[in-house]
Amino acid sequence: MKLNKAFALRVKEVLKEKNMTQYKLAQETGLYQSTMTDILTCKYQTPNFKNMALIIRALGMSMTEFFDSDYFDFGKLEIEEK
Repeated sequence: MKLNKAFALRVKEVLKEKNMTQYKLAQETGLYQSTMTDILTCKYQTPNFKNMALIIRALGMSMTEFFDSDYFDFGKLEIEEK
């Protein structure tokens, strides 16, 4: 699984747990709704760190809490090398 997909799945999982909408998350982060949609539909190959941090903070989580998920198992993540 690619990092962008893992990130999107984790955000969607947390949104469901917190009974929060994607729209509300966009409002909390200050990101455009279209940007949030693009991130969660994996339009971007790699979401930038600033947007990831804004999203994680708006979810009320620490980086450690957010990334403590099987989605981010490095043995399963596809990370492109250049």
